[in-house]
Amino acid sequence: MLSEAGLNAEEAARLFQVLDGAKHVLVAISGGADSSALLVLLAEWAKPRGMKISAATVDHGLRAESRAEAKKAAALAKRIGVAHRVLPWSGEKPKSGIEEAARAARYELLDAHAQKIGATHLVTAHTEDDQAETLLMRLAAGSGPAGLAGMRAISRRGALVHVRPLLGVAKARLVATLRERGIGWSEDGMNLDMRFARPRLRAARGVLAAEGLTDERLAVLAGRMARMNDALERVAAAAWPEAVRQEGAKTVLDGRVLLSLPEEIGLRLLVRAIGGHSDQTPDRLRKNEAAYYAVREALREGKTAARTLAGAKISVGRGQVTVSAAPPRRGR
Repeated sequence: MLSEAGLNAEEAARLFQVLDGAKHVLVAISGGADSSALLVLLAEWAKPRGMKISAATVDHGLRAESRAEAKKAAALAKRIGVAHRVLPWSGEKPKSGIEEAARAARYELLDAHAQKIGATHLVTAHTEDDQAETLLMRLAAGSGPAGLAGMRAISRRGALVHVRPLLGVAKARLVATLRERGIGWSEDGMNLDMRFARPRLRAARGVLAAEGLTDERLAVLAGRMARMNDALERVAAAAWPEAVRQEGAKTVLDGRVLLSLPEEIGLRLLVRAIGGHSDQTPDRLRKNEAAYYAVREALREGKTAARTLAGAKISVGRGQVTVSAAPPRRGR
């Protein structure tokens, strides 16, 4: 298990090597320990390399303290010579689903700011603790392999490369990093608000760890699921040319080939044919699975069948599956 000593320069260099070649990096900083440590470490690493670093804080305006916390984040950025901007989430806030709405707003604001300043990479301070919580939340929600892969260290947000270099680092080590440098940080009161799922999972961490579900093991599981999901995607992509053909605006799947494939690969081909992807919400995944098994049963029994899914019409007949645009609903 990792000690609670702060990260040293050599460790930071290994974590940030994924950013080699980046021209302009935008760091998302909330003012909490994780993102504050990220900004400090990244600035120290980037300076001798001549890499441009900017920072931004999204002020969701959901708590009275948020403005002061944003100012503290700005002060830290100024102290280490990094340009900083506060990005307010303005407008009316939703009555429910606030966590999801706040997350969506945060990335929308960060993406827009990155484009404005010409940043090529967005770096966030998601840690091993966050990865474990994400995995538990998705498991509880009924996610499939793609969801249980957790957060990826590198992903794309349009033209922007999103990097999470701290996914293998425990939060305790980032706290220690700041303490060793005499740098303070803000504590987000929402992290203790039991109305939200993440704080409830944090409160259960001791019980889960005692049963073997440590953050480290959950993060390892996420990595293994990511590896498995990537392999499944490659197999599905390789099967596509034999199983699928295009007939104008219609996509046609060969029923014989579809039945010969493992169910997971067949499911992914059907989802791809309707324009979806493997990273589905649990609700969408359940609907996709129901459609796939209905298609599979009709093919096996030589029956015709038809249903709509995600704006697509799926028709089974004559040993094939045809996917086309669903007709508009009545009254629209």
